[in-house]
Amino acid sequence: MKNVATDLETVNLIKAFKEIVETSNQDLIQENANVDGKTPMGQMGKFGSESAKYYVKQYMLSPIVKKAVEDHYIHPHDLDYMPTGTTTCCQIPLGKVLKGGFNTGHGHMREPNDISSAMALSSIILQSNQNMQHGGQSYPTFDYDLAPYVLKTFQKHLKRINEYPTSFTAEEKEEQAWKETDRDVYQACEAFVHNCNSMHSRSGAQVPFVSINYGTDTSPAGRMVIKNILLATQAGLGNGETPIFPIQIFKMKKGINFEPHEPNYDLYQLALQTTAKRLFPNFSFIDAPFNYQYYNGTPESEVAYMGCRTRVMGNLHGDENSVGRGNLSFTSINLVKIALTSNTLEQFYEKLDYYMDITIQQLLERYKFQMKKKAKHFPFLYSQGIWKGGENLKEEDSLEDLLKQGTLSVGFIGLAEALKALTGSHHGENDTAYQIGYEIIQFMRKKMDDAIEEHRLNFSLIATPAEGLSGKFTKQDQQEFGIIKGVTDRQYYTNSYHIPVYYPIKAIDKIRKEGPFHALCNAGHISYIECDGDVSKNIEALDVLVKAMAQYQIGYGSINHPVDRCKCCGFTGTIDNECPRCKNHDETYIERIRRITGYLVGDMTKWNTAKQAEEQERVKHK
Repeated sequence: MKNVATDLETVNLIKAFKEIVETSNQDLIQENANVDGKTPMGQMGKFGSESAKYYVKQYMLSPIVKKAVEDHYIHPHDLDYMPTGTTTCCQIPLGKVLKGGFNTGHGHMREPNDISSAMALSSIILQSNQNMQHGGQSYPTFDYDLAPYVLKTFQKHLKRINEYPTSFTAEEKEEQAWKETDRDVYQACEAFVHNCNSMHSRSGAQVPFVSINYGTDTSPAGRMVIKNILLATQAGLGNGETPIFPIQIFKMKKGINFEPHEPNYDLYQLALQTTAKRLFPNFSFIDAPFNYQYYNGTPESEVAYMGCRTRVMGNLHGDENSVGRGNLSFTSINLVKIALTSNTLEQFYEKLDYYMDITIQQLLERYKFQMKKKAKHFPFLYSQGIWKGGENLKEEDSLEDLLKQGTLSVGFIGLAEALKALTGSHHGENDTAYQIGYEIIQFMRKKMDDAIEEHRLNFSLIATPAEGLSGKFTKQDQQEFGIIKGVTDRQYYTNSYHIPVYYPIKAIDKIRKEGPFHALCNAGHISYIECDGDVSKNIEALDVLVKAMAQYQIGYGSINHPVDRCKCCGFTGTIDNECPRCKNHDETYIERIRRITGYLVGDMTKWNTAKQAEEQERVKHK
C-alpha cells in the first residue's frame, strides 16, 4: 500500500504547520470546538494530527481509497488515529468495573463502600480509558450501576444512627438515614459533574468526552441517583456555569416514566426542568421499534446512546446490547458531490454504489490493521474488562474475537443539498424530494445490511455528526463547481438527513419528517428542535415535543434553546442585547451556551467558521 509523497503534499503539510504556529487558520486549529487549538497542548495535538494524517495517506491507504479521499468523495473520521489502531468509543459496564475494584496501571482501586467513592472512581475510570480510544466514553446504565453504592451509604448511616441512644422508632431511624444518604448522593453527583468539566487530561488539552444514560431505575436508590444528577446539573458549576459534560441521556419508557401514574414520571418532569435550564438531558426512546426489538426487561437490554448520536445494539457475535461494546471506526460519504457529478438519478445511484463499496473496503482495511494490535497496547481498555471479554485476554493475544463485536459504520452528509442538486428541492420542501431522499438513505442501509452478510461483521449506517467536515467538503466543492444556489452557496452542508437549519418548518413537521430516518440509521441518529426564548416558563411545551418524538419514532432527540450567562452578575437565562439584571451589554462578558453537533460549547469563538455560520442561520421551530 506504500505511496510516495508528492511535493505538493509536503508543501501542504508545511503550510498547515505554519498555520498552527501562527494560529491563523480558524478551521484548522478549531477543528474540534472542545479543544483550544491556540494553547501549547492544543497546538502539539494539531502538529501530531496533521503529521499522522500525512503518514496515513502515504503508507496506509490503498490507491483507490486514497483517490476517493483526495477527491473529497469520502472522509474517514479520526484518520490521524489510524496508525495507533484505536477504536472509536465504548459503553462502559460501570457496575462490573466497580465490583471488586480495578487497576489503572499504577495501583489497584478497591471497590467503593459508599456513593461518594463510587462517583469519584467513576470519574477515574473515564479518565483512565479516555486515551485508550479516540472517541467518547459512556455509561449505559448509570442509575442501575450506582444504586448499590447508594444502598451501602444508607446502611452505613443506619448503622451509625442505630448506635445512638435515641427515642426514634425504627421507621424514623430509616427516614433519617435516607435523608443523610440523599445529601451524600447530591454531593457525589455534584463532584462528578465538576470532575467531568475539569479533567483536562484527554490528549493533554481536552476534558473526556463523557455521556451517561439513565432514567428507568425505579428502586429508591436508583431514583435517588437520577434525581440528584439532575439537581446537580441544574445547580451548574462553581459560578453557575452550565456544565458542558457529561452529555446526559434520559431514557423514556412507557410504564416507567411516560405518564403521570408511572413510578418515574416525577423524574421525567425534573428532567424537562433541567433541560429547560441547562440543555441536558437529551431524550432516548426505548419503545421506538428499532430499539424495542432488543428490549427484554433488563437494564442491559435498554438502548444506550453516546454523545452526538452513536448507537451500538445489533451484534452477529454476541449479546445484542450496548454494554462493553462500541464503534470501531466510521467514514462519511459526500452525497452532494455525487449529486453534482451525476446527470440523472440513475447515475447518482451508480456512483453512490461505487463509493459505498470503496468506503466498505476502507473500513475493512482499517479493521484489519486494528486486529494486528495486541491487548497489551490498550492495557486499561482490555485488562479491566471495559470492552466485553477483554479481561480474558493475555498481553500478547490478538483482538480479533473482541473487535468483531464492535461496529463498522458508513455515514453521510448533505442529503438536503444533494436533493437540491438532483431535484431542485430538498426533502423539507415537497413530498417528491422527501421520497427520493428517503429512498437514497434506504439504499445506503441495504448496502450496509448486504455488507453484514458478505463479511460477517457488524456494518451499520450512521447519521454523521459533521463538525469540521461540514465546511471541509463544502469548500472543496465550491472550488470545483462554483456557487450553486441552495447547494454550495453556504459555508456548510447540512448534517446527515436533517431538514436544513435555515428552513422554516413547524416543530411537529420536522419531527414527523426526520423520524423515519432514525430507523434506517442504526449506527446512530439524532433530531433537534430549536425553541425560542426562555422555555423554563413553558415546561408543558417541552413535554409535548418529547411526546411527539416518541409518537413519530425518534430514537434520540434533543431540544435547543438559548442558554446565556452574564459573567458580571451571574444571571442565567436568555440575554438579548444586554443582561436584564445588571444591564451589561459587553458581549465579551456574556457566555452563550450552544449545541454544536451533539455536545455543548460555551465559547463560540472556538467553533470553526462553517459551524459558526450554521448556528447563525438556525431558525426557531414553532
